[in-house]
Amino acid sequence: MADSAVTVVRIILAILLPSLGVFLKHGIKIEFWICLILSLLGYLPGTIYAV
Repeated sequence: MADSAVTVVRIILAILLPSLGVFLKHGIKIEFWICLILSLLGYLPGTIYAV
């Protein structure tokens, strides 16, 4: 039950703040930087990548 709640929170954060959602899952690795760049180019690409 706790794992599904964490997953729901991560998805909500990924939709609201894509870079934060990726950071919570992967930390500051290449995935975070890709998401940050995509989010700076446009909200939708960053959100799609994060989810």
